[in-house]
Amino acid sequence: MADLLATLALLIGLELVLGVDNILVITIFVSRLKKDLQQRARVIGLALAMVARIALLFLLIKLTGLTEPVVWHFSVRDLILIAGGLFLLYKAVKEIHHTVELTDEEIDEETTTKNTFPAIITQIVLLDIVFSIDSVITAIGLTDHIWVIITAVIVSFAALLFFAKPIGEFILNNPALKILALSFLITIGITIFMEGLHKDVPKAYIYLPMGFALMVELLQMRYNRNKSLKSRDPESN
Repeated sequence: MADLLATLALLIGLELVLGVDNILVITIFVSRLKKDLQQRARVIGLALAMVARIALLFLLIKLTGLTEPVVWHFSVRDLILIAGGLFLLYKAVKEIHHTVELTDEEIDEETTTKNTFPAIITQIVLLDIVFSIDSVITAIGLTDHIWVIITAVIVSFAALLFFAKPIGEFILNNPALKILALSFLITIGITIFMEGLHKDVPKAYIYLPMGFALMVELLQMRYNRNKSLKSRDPESN
């Protein structure tokens, strides 16, 4: 039992680390919706993504051929990763363009109609499946107890649901952080694409620079805030 609990804790930790990608994707996608629809999109998107991940788990157990070559030396898994990585690159670059060119300030009825609620939910679920493939395969390799994997998925998604809104709103309210988050998505998209090409990219090479860049940006925000407060306080001069 102790081994199962240790495996469960390990899987929850793995899911939470990978959940950073989910939060970034959800934040960027729901930003294209009206304010009153954003939280609803987060909840429904995460709930459907959780169901899709559990379904993927059972699918991978039944279909071991998912990692067998089907086109040249590429398997179904590889093709999904390649397509998902390219889509993520396209989406991140497009959103950076919208942010830099201030297109986000001009969201009208046409934009709202184009970025419909079902379309956003679909994109969240599909990209979560792309993110899930490696983690689900790893989970299957760690334990034969399906309930352990499902419990880890449910617990991690509950945590993501709790943190998605405050983190998402904090990112959206700070344009520099939004661009940084989009840059992270570009890095993640390239990594997923490279994995589809059988090129292993150590995760430490991704998350350590991301963490360092985030720390520098937070320090810069802290500096700007303190400078602004000091300039407003005449007694400090």
